Amino acid sequence: MLTFTKSSKKTKFISPCDPMWVSTVQHQNVGVVPAITTARRNPKFPSSLPKPPGTFRFDIRFRVSKSKVWAAKKQLNELETREPESEELLVREKNGESFDFGWLPAFPHALVASMSNFLFGYHIGVMNGPIVSIARELGFEGNSILEGLVVSIFIAGAFVGSISAGSLVDKLGCRRTFQIDTIPLILGAILSAQAHSLDEMLLGRFLVGLGIGVNTVLVPIYISEVAPTKYRGSLGTLCQIGTCLGIIVSLFLGVPSGNDPHWWRMMLYIACVPGFILTLGMQYAVDSPRWLCKAGRFDDAKAVINDLWGAAEVEKAVQEFQSVSKNDGNDLNSRWLELLEEPHSRVAFIGGALFVLQQFAGINGVLYFSSLTFQDVGVTNGSLANLIIGLTNLAGVLCASYLVDNQGRQKLLIGSYLGMALSMFLVMYANSFPLDEQFSHNLSILGTVLIYSLLGRTKKGGFQ
Repeated sequence: MLTFTKSSKKTKFISPCDPMWVSTVQHQNVGVVPAITTARRNPKFPSSLPKPPGTFRFDIRFRVSKSKVWAAKKQLNELETREPESEELLVREKNGESFDFGWLPAFPHALVASMSNFLFGYHIGVMNGPIVSIARELGFEGNSILEGLVVSIFIAGAFVGSISAGSLVDKLGCRRTFQIDTIPLILGAILSAQAHSLDEMLLGRFLVGLGIGVNTVLVPIYISEVAPTKYRGSLGTLCQIGTCLGIIVSLFLGVPSGNDPHWWRMMLYIACVPGFILTLGMQYAVDSPRWLCKAGRFDDAKAVINDLWGAAEVEKAVQEFQSVSKNDGNDLNSRWLELLEEPHSRVAFIGGALFVLQQFAGINGVLYFSSLTFQDVGVTNGSLANLIIGLTNLAGVLCASYLVDNQGRQKLLIGSYLGMALSMFLVMYANSFPLDEQFSHNLSILGTVLIYSLLGRTKKGGFQ
């Protein structure tokens, strides 16, 4: 549409093509004039408009090249069909920038925090391969109850640590809590590596669990509060990817344990390294801007938001944090039993059931004792088979990262749980019914592989 701006000497002409100046006109009110006549009209622009009282109209025809007309029409169509976008993205497109790097400032901080999930995955898989060697050296070989206790006691410590995580974060902030939390992680790994009795091993594993429990609560909170809203889901994926990589590394390092009965001590010493990296990395990381506002450090919060999110988000984010803090103050009289009342009961039931059913599905038995399962079905190198399983789990997580935005969480969870149920049935059927021995072994391996791959998809869909 053509628009004219009045001036004492010249009238400014604006069109979908290039700006032009039209010759001098009389100084009086000028109305909106018709669009450029082309071979194909845009139905949204009328060919003629009623003449307003006291005004006059122009009937101007320009000889514009076909290429300019085509470019103008294409630009108009894009503007009509484009969804509203941020001003920053429009400026980026205008400058010809095709890649969006808005996630990059927050990525190093999220990556350092995800080192905690790496430690979680590492301690999940570190006992998988060498548990037989540990039991033989510490004197409880053949006792399946004690073997299970050594493997899983760090989960009991994680339960205790997760309960205390909230109060630590409120008082110290995420960054300092991360650094303090590495103390039981490092001490527990060293104590386990130097253990010469079952009690020492159990104590070391329990200390590791304390640190893991705090981290499992802390990492998602920290990443969600540091990452820009647009990239929160993508950066949150680092949690599950870190866990999968930790499992893969521990299973890879467990391969030599079949030949060296003392290799498990080196594996536990190596577990100290990520703890030191986390402590050092958090020294250069930022604190959560939400916690800084809650602590009254508004200048520091604005500086963090400006560095990670951009200057345009500073005032808006600070106002949002202050509003949330006021609402939190109004909820001090809330009770836990309110979760069982409407409208919270349905959400609480579904969310809790997802966690409970996933744990009771038997996946922990696969994670912690898959090497023994493979040995029972005739696989000579159970640690190497576990490594392949770990890679399968990572592939499932990466697949879920793509599907969660395209198919939605509900479809992803339903499909994953149905697949896990079928996989569990295959393992049960192979070990409970009289089948050909080789066929039974292959069926068990297939079910285990499917469980691992679907586990990654389930966690991604349920926790993000």
